[in-house]
Amino acid sequence: MRVLVAMSGGVDSSVAAARMVDAGHEVVGVHLALSSAPGTLRTGSRGCCSKEDAGDARRVADILDIPFYVWDFADRFAEDVIDDFVESYARGETPNPCVRCNERIKFSAMSARALALGFDALATGHYARLSDGRLRRAVDPDKDQSYVLGVLDQRQLATALFPIGDTPKARIRDEAARRGLAVADKPDSHDICFIPSGDTRAFLGARIGVRRGSVVDAGGAVLAEHDGVHGFTIGQRKGLGIAGPGPDGRPRYVTSIDAESGTVRVGDAADLEVRTLIGERPVFTAGAPLAGPVECDVQVRAHGGIASAVVEHRGDRLVATLRSPLRGVATGQTMVVYLPDPDGDEVVASATISAARP
Repeated sequence: MRVLVAMSGGVDSSVAAARMVDAGHEVVGVHLALSSAPGTLRTGSRGCCSKEDAGDARRVADILDIPFYVWDFADRFAEDVIDDFVESYARGETPNPCVRCNERIKFSAMSARALALGFDALATGHYARLSDGRLRRAVDPDKDQSYVLGVLDQRQLATALFPIGDTPKARIRDEAARRGLAVADKPDSHDICFIPSGDTRAFLGARIGVRRGSVVDAGGAVLAEHDGVHGFTIGQRKGLGIAGPGPDGRPRYVTSIDAESGTVRVGDAADLEVRTLIGERPVFTAGAPLAGPVECDVQVRAHGGIASAVVEHRGDRLVATLRSPLRGVATGQTMVVYLPDPDGDEVVASATISAARP
């Protein structure tokens, strides 16, 4: 089988490529150039896709004795991921750019090019598993990335391979060291890859500009002014620009954001609790729409934010009724639906959250 491996320059994709070679496939490595100024996209463990990363990926490919190429996807990434991220925050939402990158870049644009060039599959270093076309959680629960892959459909999964999902991260690093790969101890990338400084508010402010509004309490009293709703997200406690805790001495959190009026409302932690989630643009990862109410688990963040729920497919929406409340759920986030299974929880659907209600 001809396999294209997405090689980021990190330890995970490097071992994924090595395993594909060991399996006897005809392997080619590709590094995606996602920035027109690649030297700006890594600062220590922050960011990715820098010239340093491309060089690391090329050296691994040399050791594995496989062809290696760099594909320039900077324009597509800027439009489909960065612009989408900025526009979503301007609407008062909280998007996950890794979800969009997988959906629109790696398993759409990149995969399409790979198939057009005659490859049979695209392999990545994601921590997830596929069995009989079913997407499941990785063996390592701390590194599981099935959540950010939950937006993929059966067509996309049919040509995807996740070679390291059956192995804990510590053993992946050990394997890389045994293979003589210099990336064995390379730090994992953190935060948002295209914001290596980690200052999301400054990044958004430079692109959105000043859109003044007010921070108000539950009664509507103005507590502070702000320069734009893009500086806030549901559940945020720090950086609110207010003097301190509420009159009762308890901390205050962002509980709602109205981008049209520029109003950011704050309240108690209990005000963050939601029991109903409504998701738009559902994707049925398992292949078929949900039939009737389904007892499942719903995850709303890449790490954590999991609750037992009953999920129904209603028209063009997914409606999740949570058995226990979740806090800090924002519109724009992705909710991923899992069916508990002894062989590993299976992803069956996902949707973009458009409403979260008490």
